[in-house]
Amino acid sequence: MVAHRALAHKSTDDVAVAVADLKAGEELNIQSLEGGGSHKIKLLEDVPLGHKIALKDMPSGHVVIEYGEKVGKMTKAVKQGGYVHVHNIRTLRWDYGKQGAKSKATPSKSKKGGK
Repeated sequence: MVAHRALAHKSTDDVAVAVADLKAGEELNIQSLEGGGSHKIKLLEDVPLGHKIALKDMPSGHVVIEYGEKVGKMTKAVKQGGYVHVHNIRTLRWDYGKQGAKSKATPSKSKKGGK
């Protein structure tokens, strides 16, 4: 039995996580933890343990799915087998905070007491 070198959390995820240090040119058969189909990927660049691999081509602006949830937005395009990390993805965590702030009422700008 061949040990997994990378795994996806859900079958619908756009990225998988390296479970070992991976080298450019490696060919992987990536399974999801929930089962389902696998992805045959050839790595385009080195990917360190714990970092993400693109399971498909993703253009700049693409909202990335991991754990079956929207987790980030691509700031640069990446090809299938590419390394996905802070140099080409931005977390949506801060965007969610901004959306919440927009929904709150803004305080009145009127000055009391003539000051």
